[in-house]
Amino acid sequence: MPETSPFVVDADWLQSRLGAPGLSIVDASWYLPAQKRYARAEYDAAHIPGAIFFDLDDVVDPDSDLPHMLPRPGIFARHVGAMGISADDTIVVYDGPGFFSAPRVWWMFRTMGVYQVYVLDGGFDRWRTESRPVTAEPTKTAPNVFYPNFDASRVASLEDMRRIVETGASQIADARSPGRFAGVDPEPRPGIRAGHMPSARNVPYSALSQNGELLPLERLKEVLEGAGIDLDKPVVTSCGSGVTAAVITLALESLGHTDNRLYDGSWTEWGAQADTPVVKD
Repeated sequence: MPETSPFVVDADWLQSRLGAPGLSIVDASWYLPAQKRYARAEYDAAHIPGAIFFDLDDVVDPDSDLPHMLPRPGIFARHVGAMGISADDTIVVYDGPGFFSAPRVWWMFRTMGVYQVYVLDGGFDRWRTESRPVTAEPTKTAPNVFYPNFDASRVASLEDMRRIVETGASQIADARSPGRFAGVDPEPRPGIRAGHMPSARNVPYSALSQNGELLPLERLKEVLEGAGIDLDKPVVTSCGSGVTAAVITLALESLGHTDNRLYDGSWTEWGAQADTPVVKD
């Protein structure tokens, strides 16, 4: 069988462990308005038994006006501790389609020092089509103490990106669609210029999975290298607002590439500046 990511678990693995002590299941579903799906309402209607809803619009830096910015470690710890999650838990994260928003929460936990965290292959959509157990009952949890071990090297700032664009010190992998990357399609957020950063490579997040499953390692390698990414050199991942960039991060880490960072402000921040260079092609 093709070799697969060590950071992904399948539905059989998870179903056999439902209710196990030390297992935290996290519904990290989040959608763009154009997708016409409403994550919290879907969770309230049906979720995997024991799952806690992780609101990507809520677990954010309260001092930033940018969407989805990673909160400070203490703020993150308060949020997930209130969810009943410990840094010692085995954490399984899922979203609806499989590899859209769940990798962002996977990356957040890893950035806060948790490494026994995984993404559910196939997502909740496949879980339901396979008639696996679901419930609408609220998950009862007791508050926990979450001790973060924040790794700042996992995060790139606007200042970091200015230096990278100027010096070429790292490759830039952009997870947005080809139309948005090329500047042909408009950005969904007002006031954001269209296009991409100079020297960036387009690795659409959707190219890294198929039918809700992350591609096998050899195919992940082919997609990344086919986009012009040298897996022996540093990479910064980016997207619209830092969510789907984590799909590329997951692919890189799955291949053993650890010299990578995620640009948290992503295109929403870069494209809103008056003086940042923008390329259209």
